[in-house]
Amino acid sequence: MTENHKLHTYSHLRNTFFSEIGIGISANSILLLFHILKFTSGHRPKPTDLPIGLLALIHLMMLLVMAFIAKDFFISRSGWDDITCKFLVYLYRIFRGLALCTTSLLSVLQAIILSPRNSCLAKFKHISPYHMLCALLSLSIFYMFISSHLLVSIIATPNLTLNNFMYVTQSCSILPMSYLMQSTFSTLLALRETFLISLTVLSTCYMMTLLCRHKKKSQHLHSTSLSPKASPEERATQTILMLMSFFVLMSILDSIFSCSRMMFLNDPTSYNIHFFVVHIYATISPFVFLSTEKHIGNLLRSMCERVINV
Repeated sequence: MTENHKLHTYSHLRNTFFSEIGIGISANSILLLFHILKFTSGHRPKPTDLPIGLLALIHLMMLLVMAFIAKDFFISRSGWDDITCKFLVYLYRIFRGLALCTTSLLSVLQAIILSPRNSCLAKFKHISPYHMLCALLSLSIFYMFISSHLLVSIIATPNLTLNNFMYVTQSCSILPMSYLMQSTFSTLLALRETFLISLTVLSTCYMMTLLCRHKKKSQHLHSTSLSPKASPEERATQTILMLMSFFVLMSILDSIFSCSRMMFLNDPTSYNIHFFVVHIYATISPFVFLSTEKHIGNLLRSMCERVINV
């Protein structure tokens, strides 16, 4: 590969990455603003509004931190000190963990909402969304613990020459850890990933079963099987299937890239591709949530009328 070809690939990767981050920040800002306006305008909130709004806020903060970190990938040559490296990388990992936890809890909440009255989940229907926030807080504290090694292992390495250091940015790297410590944190992280992804898969499959069963009953009672227009149940099924399946796929790809990085410690290209894949869900999900909101047009119209009246 020639030097010009490397520079062209590097430039293309940089532009694609910042475009993804920019779209994700804009989409999550709109989704968050929509839920804030929905709350302040007096609309009766749905049980999922709080988790979705929180997820938009977490994705927004995660992408903003990532945009700052990405400057050290592609633009900045000034170099960071140890404190900056530790703070930014640790903060980013916390937001990523919160995004994973919130998405999993959102899928569980949706399953509880759809569950029939005679199911074992019916007793959880009256649980306040604030209890979900408490569960999220507990999971985030656990994740802060298993990510705490980054506060020690992340160091500033502006002139990295040792091959056993893992590349993070041009200014930051991860110190090599002992086999015992690396195995401990990797096991805890793998258990968390497996638990949350399994929870998402189970709740999604449960919702799909309920919605398909409800669709068959509706077709039998109302003879809508020949109707060319998709029913609300079908649209809900397609939305849930698309979003949660995409989330699980991105989580699996993230795990694959994380494992492959162990074999290519100082390969910035593979690391940047990894981060591009990781942030696809945070960029796409707000568009899916916004597409399911029927009141967004009315809400934006009322907001424009208020501005005109003022």
